Amino acid sequence: MALDIEEHHQPLTDREAEIAGLDALDIPFESAKGRFARTWEGLWPKLAALALFFFGWQVIVWTGWKPEFALPGPVAALKSLWHAAWDSTPNGSHVLVHATVNTMRRAAIGYAISVVIGVAIGLAVARSRILRAAVGSMITGLQTMPTIAWLPLAVLLFQLSETAITFVVVLGAAPAIANGVISGVDHIPPVLLRAGRVIGAKGLAAYRFIVLPAAFPGLVAGLKQGWAFAWRSLMAGELIVIIAQKPSLGVGLSYARELADAPLLMAYMIAIFVIGIVIDSLLFANLERTIRRRWGLGRA
Repeated sequence: MALDIEEHHQPLTDREAEIAGLDALDIPFESAKGRFARTWEGLWPKLAALALFFFGWQVIVWTGWKPEFALPGPVAALKSLWHAAWDSTPNGSHVLVHATVNTMRRAAIGYAISVVIGVAIGLAVARSRILRAAVGSMITGLQTMPTIAWLPLAVLLFQLSETAITFVVVLGAAPAIANGVISGVDHIPPVLLRAGRVIGAKGLAAYRFIVLPAAFPGLVAGLKQGWAFAWRSLMAGELIVIIAQKPSLGVGLSYARELADAPLLMAYMIAIFVIGIVIDSLLFANLERTIRRRWGLGRA
């Protein structure tokens, strides 16, 4: 035993040291940077991109391509955004804040329904040859239909109501989510499915422990694309389906256009643009990074 211990503690040969060094490359390591440094590292590229965007916008205004009453500069638009955020309505609520809350509530409801429907349809179609042959191409066809094409039917069925807006959001987002699920399931390595059958994973257990975890990267891509379609569909719905006493970002855009208030119109567009960036940065970007780490595609 003593001899074995002594042999175990002998120095590594050059070959063994090389192998140990290569193995160390696969070991995840914690970043030595603090939380503020990591936050700033992810934030400054977005701030730089916004600065370049506003600078390019101002350059276009300086060229005189359009008069400033039609295309105001970023300073005028940001001032209008500030006033819209802090000016109060007769009931005491802030105009832009109230509109954003209503819009985000509609987005959350419509997107949640889209996720449930899209995931269920995607899983059913991906695992059934009959359903894929019957409705697979139909899902793609629904995804490619312009959102504005659904609005007349939505108004005809549900009049000018919240249901009409939700109807448009779901039809815009659910097909994209379903296609993401189908793509994720199609790219599951067959060895995982065979291993699941060997250990007795069948029916719902196979979906829970094998199919969904393996298809999760494709599912997240579908969720991200579905959110983009949902947000675009919601803006289109709010521009046309205007409900009394319920301000929203789409309604603000419509009123600014009717009043020929270009700075206010650009202010609402900035708000819509920033919300899209924030949702992607806080939700989907973090989710994608987590998946990459779990799959060994990024640093821990």
